[in-house]
Amino acid sequence: MTHAARRRSFFPVLLAAAPALSLASIAAHAQDQEADRFTLRVGAMSASADSTLSAETTFMDERYRFSENVDFGSDEWVPRIDGVFRFGDRHRLVFDYFNYDKKRRETLGEDISFDDVTIAAGSFARAELDFQLASLLYDYAVVENEDFSLGLQIGAEWAKAEASLLAEAGDERWSDRASEDGYAPVVGVRFTARPGDRWLLNLQGQYLDAGWGDFGDYDGSISRINAVAEYRFTDNFGLFGGYEWYRLDVKRDVRGDFIEDGIVGWDQRFKGPVVGVTLAF
Repeated sequence: MTHAARRRSFFPVLLAAAPALSLASIAAHAQDQEADRFTLRVGAMSASADSTLSAETTFMDERYRFSENVDFGSDEWVPRIDGVFRFGDRHRLVFDYFNYDKKRRETLGEDISFDDVTIAAGSFARAELDFQLASLLYDYAVVENEDFSLGLQIGAEWAKAEASLLAEAGDERWSDRASEDGYAPVVGVRFTARPGDRWLLNLQGQYLDAGWGDFGDYDGSISRINAVAEYRFTDNFGLFGGYEWYRLDVKRDVRGDFIEDGIVGWDQRFKGPVVGVTLAF
């Protein structure tokens, strides 16, 4: 058979094989998508806490205001978990969890006297703050291609804050504990870029208004922003690092026999770098 004849006989075979090759390519792409359908990031955040307590009230026709920063000391490594379940080309479920639990103790090294009152050395005050935040959101990608994805998010968020104070001076001892929790709808936006075969950049911002849900007498908002850069060593394992910022800004109306229109406020912020591992399936 001549070279021209062999070339002519090859064309029908190629045309017949083209649909099969296309189906194989689509199947391989589907398998790649299936392999990365669920992503779990487990890590920790070196959280710096900045707390501000405030109060405003009218007493005996006089307006009084108070604001004080609370120092919880050095940064605290706290757990951070998030997961993404992709169940369609443009559809995702996003889960996030954050927990900050820190204790701070101050002890007097020597006696302190105020007029006729003396606080003995060894007296102490211990404060503890435990804040938890968990969210579950539906993410719809309004833009989705090989290089980047832009998603809009809506879902629900649960928050719980618990604070306690214990003080001891001589034979006197004081303690107090307060705990509040609630849930509300949350909205957000996500941007994901893939600058390389093994690199991924992910940015998210979420916002909750306490008036949207069930937070009792409290009013205010919860905001969150995070940015993560991830490197995949294999299709199923990688490392990530980034930065995260949270803000809890709440207020509560206070009424009493002598208080006409009091407001108590708590502005709590957490920020710091995050690191961890990525598992994909």
